[in-house]
Amino acid sequence: MTRIIDQIRASKLPSNMMQFAARGALQVPPAENIEILVYLARNNKVFRDLARMTLAGWDEKASLAAAADPQTTPEVLNYLTSPDNLRPVLLPALLENPSVSEAQLIKLASSALRETLAGMLKSPRVRTLRSVLAALKSSPYLKEEEAEELRRLSSAGEAPAAAKDAVPDAEPVEPATQVPESGASPEPAGVGAVDEIVAAYINEHANDIAAEGDKPFQAIGGIVELLGSNYFPVTQDTEAPATPAASAPVDAPQPAAALERPQAPAMPKRENALQKISHLDVRGRIQLALKGNKEERSLLVRDGTKVVALAVLEAPKLSDGEVEKFASQKNVLEAVLRQIPLKRRFMKNYIVVRNLVANPRTPLDLGLGLMKNLLVADLKNLSNNKEISETIRKLAMKMFKQKLDSAAKK
Repeated sequence: MTRIIDQIRASKLPSNMMQFAARGALQVPPAENIEILVYLARNNKVFRDLARMTLAGWDEKASLAAAADPQTTPEVLNYLTSPDNLRPVLLPALLENPSVSEAQLIKLASSALRETLAGMLKSPRVRTLRSVLAALKSSPYLKEEEAEELRRLSSAGEAPAAAKDAVPDAEPVEPATQVPESGASPEPAGVGAVDEIVAAYINEHANDIAAEGDKPFQAIGGIVELLGSNYFPVTQDTEAPATPAASAPVDAPQPAAALERPQAPAMPKRENALQKISHLDVRGRIQLALKGNKEERSLLVRDGTKVVALAVLEAPKLSDGEVEKFASQKNVLEAVLRQIPLKRRFMKNYIVVRNLVANPRTPLDLGLGLMKNLLVADLKNLSNNKEISETIRKLAMKMFKQKLDSAAKK
């Protein structure tokens, strides 16, 4: 029996079914659904963004099952372990999956942010792979005690091979280049540079920050509309409720030992990114926008406070893929869309330019100025896009015809 994924690869599925597929709404097994979404996210220009958004919010149980299953296709595992797509909750399962190659783990270690780095150091499998440990050593987010642990693990792995030739009283040789020269600070490389960027941005926008005061985080378009109601987890108390004595009277005296027994401290409840952001003032959100992870940036770029949203575009770790999404979003400030073209790096990315022109929220003057950079096929698509301005549509059709005529003359 032909699977749906095979029909999609052969471009035999109708457009309306493709849209269902990109939303994860096809009635197929969970493993095939994820395989379909990953294929669309990587290979389909029309439904790529929708498939990526669906994958980012895909059911956690089904995602974990795919991450842990050795039978999961290499294409899916490659997507899930990509730094741009990695979900922290899936990391432990991916690290222990034997179908995730050592080369993939090295690539992940080379670009690991703080949370990913900590997770990899806890992995039993990673701790046995010397090549992955070597990649982790180069991370700028490595703490001093973690660097020491990596040296110990590497030495332990090398000891058996060198045992025959070892001198009895010789101490094990540790890798060089770990100790800073001339008493230099052990602070990881790169951290100081990021702190300088934060300080410079805050100083440059000191008046704007002061004007905003303690304005709380408010997402453009509203939180529920932005994230969906499923984003907010139901927090459950992990402590077992006390069981009352069945026959003891209310006023019965308690044993002295029971009265003096200290209560166990409540376990801290883990916060999601949105809850973390909601506790921060404007200055704190700016720091997080510049130093945080991909999920935090995706929330803060929608902040109704302009100085916070614009800080996201200055983040050193900001990827082209993130900017492509920002350029297509309707729930961001107009100032964010105006700022993107001012960055030459972003304007070298054709998808960013195309997404800006096709975004109904993009200011008309900005969209008109960027249209000259579009390809013929995208001009035709724009002319049929009912969401954007009629002016843009008419000009797109005019330019489309002009380029067709020009090509015909050649």
